[in-house]
Amino acid sequence: MDPSWLTVFPDNIRDLLRKLPPSIFPALEEIRIREGRPLEINSGGRYYFLTPDGELTRNPQVAYKPGKQDGNRLLDQITNHSLYTMEEELRKGFITIAGGHRIGLAGRALLSGGRVEHLRDISGFNVRIAREVKGIADPILPKLLDFKHKSVLHTLILSPPQQGKTTLIRDLARQISSGSWSHPDAGWPGLKVAVIDERSEIAGSKRGVPGFDIGPRTDVMDGCPKAEGIMMMIRSMSPDVLIVDEIGRPEDAEALAEALHAGVRVIATAHGSSVDDLSMRPALSKLSETSFFQMYVVLERTEKGLAFRLWDGKRRSIQTQAFGWKGREEHA
Repeated sequence: MDPSWLTVFPDNIRDLLRKLPPSIFPALEEIRIREGRPLEINSGGRYYFLTPDGELTRNPQVAYKPGKQDGNRLLDQITNHSLYTMEEELRKGFITIAGGHRIGLAGRALLSGGRVEHLRDISGFNVRIAREVKGIADPILPKLLDFKHKSVLHTLILSPPQQGKTTLIRDLARQISSGSWSHPDAGWPGLKVAVIDERSEIAGSKRGVPGFDIGPRTDVMDGCPKAEGIMMMIRSMSPDVLIVDEIGRPEDAEALAEALHAGVRVIATAHGSSVDDLSMRPALSKLSETSFFQMYVVLERTEKGLAFRLWDGKRRSIQTQAFGWKGREEHA
């Protein structure tokens, strides 16, 4: 049975992808379609082109080159044959489909008042495949526990794109919600978790129902801007823990500060390769200077797989540890 993300491709490209070796197919992270240029895939962090016979190659000259019709058919599929209903997503440059798979778009931007109003002549697609990896949070969650308050510490998870942030917080939501603390001294029950899922990637919701296992006590605000979603969840769902992906705007920081005043714990992610990067982003710098975050987790990829580095609230290095998971995300 084909995975859900495979069904969005035109028949000819879908047939090529089905021919991929068993070792490649399960580890697919990205499939890039560029009109008139080689079809490219990313499997386990390694990039290949795909020939018209479905074989892997490093030579772009012999690769299959999708045409305009391929792009039009793919766009029809991911927009349900209605570009008009997807205008907001097109303005942001991506569309998220069922299962939390995000499809990045490239084309010609139409501006209005200096802002992107619409995307036209879309000729580039990056299908990023989301995966659920249960247990990926096992080595990290015990480091984030607040035993005094029987909760978790305010935590910021940092990494460059595609290092596993979204996969990690998805599993953190599941474990915190179910009370699976991975620590012998943590015997308290699961907590109420609120996930703010602006890009529909964390929970992979379809019509409001999560497609991933995010735990029995988790509520999701899907497709809502982060700052607004944080405030809505605090007012309406009384969470113990808020989980949010890719913060960075001033309004995000203000909403997180409100969560702190409301007694809600926060686990968030942001782009960056080290805690020093926070000083170059005004909104995050403000949070770090006020010691909002009690723990920082920096993800990085090594030859042996993923690893994480821990930093305390004063940005002092605590520990470096390798993951047992050699895949990469997602997402985020």
